[in-house]
Amino acid sequence: MTTNNYDAIIIGGGHNGLVAAAYLARAGKKVVVLERRDMVGGATITEEIIPGFKFTEFSYVVSLLRPEIIRDLKLPQHGLKILPLPSTFTPMDNGDYIAGWDDHDTTRREIYRHSPKDAEAYDEYGRRMARLAKAIKPILSILPPDPTSLHPKDLMGLLKLGQFASSLTEKELYGLAKIMTQSAADMLEEWFETPALLGTKSASGIIGTFLGPRSPSTAYVLLHHYMGEIDGAFRAWGFAKGGTGGIAEAIASSARAFGSEIRLNATVKQVIVKGGRAVGVALENGDEIYAKAVLSSADPFVTFLKLVEAKHLPDDLIHSIQKFRTRGSSGKVNIALSELPRFTALPDQNVLHRGAVSISPSIDYIERAYDDAKYGRFAKEPYIDMIFPSMIDPDMAPPGKHVMSCFVQYAPYDIEGGWDDAKREAFGESVISTTERYAPNIRRPTLGKQVITPADIENITGITGGNIFHGELLLHQLFFMRPATQWAGFRTPINGYYLAGSGAHPGGGIMGSPGKFAAELALKDGI
Repeated sequence: MTTNNYDAIIIGGGHNGLVAAAYLARAGKKVVVLERRDMVGGATITEEIIPGFKFTEFSYVVSLLRPEIIRDLKLPQHGLKILPLPSTFTPMDNGDYIAGWDDHDTTRREIYRHSPKDAEAYDEYGRRMARLAKAIKPILSILPPDPTSLHPKDLMGLLKLGQFASSLTEKELYGLAKIMTQSAADMLEEWFETPALLGTKSASGIIGTFLGPRSPSTAYVLLHHYMGEIDGAFRAWGFAKGGTGGIAEAIASSARAFGSEIRLNATVKQVIVKGGRAVGVALENGDEIYAKAVLSSADPFVTFLKLVEAKHLPDDLIHSIQKFRTRGSSGKVNIALSELPRFTALPDQNVLHRGAVSISPSIDYIERAYDDAKYGRFAKEPYIDMIFPSMIDPDMAPPGKHVMSCFVQYAPYDIEGGWDDAKREAFGESVISTTERYAPNIRRPTLGKQVITPADIENITGITGGNIFHGELLLHQLFFMRPATQWAGFRTPINGYYLAGSGAHPGGGIMGSPGKFAAELALKDGI
């Protein structure tokens, strides 16, 4: 079957693909989204894996979703509701704990309990990081220019970048240069001395990377996660009503309201290229769909090396994408519970279950977990970031019961000998046994669990290497080098073919910016 009446085809119904579809449909274009699975969302989904228990299978918290996208697409009218996470609780090996709350003074008093020096540093650290985050945020809205090009659009981009740099103070410029190259550990140890505080803060620097907290450039990853906001509250994190699948459903609802069509179980086999231009796609079932433009929200490896023939691309781009680092390093363990775990440090305080619980007692603890991964093993004592979605949104579990969502590092994609059922079970057991050190009752209420490795992420979502960011946030994979030098502007060497996923600038997380950028460029190009 051949269809030939679309303005744009979107490959992939993840949140970026849906954002692109919504913006194009909002501009009056006829759009179709082609999603390989039987649901939208990509890695932003919620599923009832165990009857009555809804799991946020992959992504699980939200903060980076751009406020302008929420406004432009009227997402609250389509069901988006972000519920704030009020705390982060870190149990310690000595039976104590350290916690951060949504109240500044309460957090400062908590830090003072461990170290007056750290409490004094806390305010200035927060101000410094906020200034750096706000200083770098404009770059998220700039199309990456090619610094080697004399094309007017690139010269204008460089001018904007220069204007941005000139607006910064000397201290901010030095701070940005330092944070782009420094390790999270080195940066934080300039400020703090409490091991659990250092461990918990450094964890933001390793999420989605195959790096340890002492690896250079992880300070930027930490800053990347510092740039979120919810309803104007800077540096706030939350949980979406209905799980992250609720975000995807809200964006999909907006796209449909603007007139976009969304097809499920529609796997794209190849992009059809004629005369150097993308004119449509061929599906695995033999159907062909034609349009003026094709936007891929898949990762760069799939977008450039699987969906199009090599003859349509320059050799240097092919080489760059082959070398683009997409190794997954994190897994998820989702657990159905008959009751909440009781943490030894605060056994009767259910309020902590409404926030995040971080198993990160020190930087060295996380670095040792990375040591396991470096040599092809999952971490026997992993870093775990857990939340209890049913405490935030009771609809996630049956009455009186709960779900526990654990983001885990490290679980290398290329584990020695490959992933199999035995290794997957052992990985899940490492999460249970590590949690048991701090919440001894965790085994008794466990009714069932889902263990997801990077290999599972790749198999289920199609993301190469199971990397949740579609490519690590490394210095040589950012801005005008993401995903490749000379091709960081969402356009590709094939006219009418655009990269609209997290492998493009400004990177991963539930952000939506790549989809928005790609849609705006396609409109500018006159589709």
